[in-house]
Amino acid sequence: MTHQNISLTGALAADGHRLVQRVYYEDTDFSGAVYHARYLHFMERARTDYLRCLGVEQAKLFNLDQQGLAFVVHRMEIDFKASARMDDILTIHTVTEKASGAKIVYTQIVSRDDTTLIQAKVVIAAVNRAGRARRLPEGLAAAFLA
Repeated sequence: MTHQNISLTGALAADGHRLVQRVYYEDTDFSGAVYHARYLHFMERARTDYLRCLGVEQAKLFNLDQQGLAFVVHRMEIDFKASARMDDILTIHTVTEKASGAKIVYTQIVSRDDTTLIQAKVVIAAVNRAGRARRLPEGLAAAFLA
């Protein structure tokens, strides 16, 4: 069996990045609903795969130069609107709202079919190896906004 048409990293679109994920038993609580913290995992995967689709390798960024570059979550606002359940197919849509200085701001929506389950605003800080803020390289900031 070939996997030529299956992308594990989702896809870039004119309005951001989309990643499709299935809900597994391990994602749920005793009631069968997705445990609230698991949405953070889905959104992190989507942000990481968004970088991959842009051709950004985080390990290379960390070794970019003597300072290094990494991304850390600085702030997150989440609205829980509805629950997902085991075997649901979710789409995680990530849109870059801002990328400048040492900050990236994303809007992330987790949906099932046409139903929005989660809406989040995520502020990411670019930091050096010592954990201090570091400006985004100009080309990288532009790639997020393209």
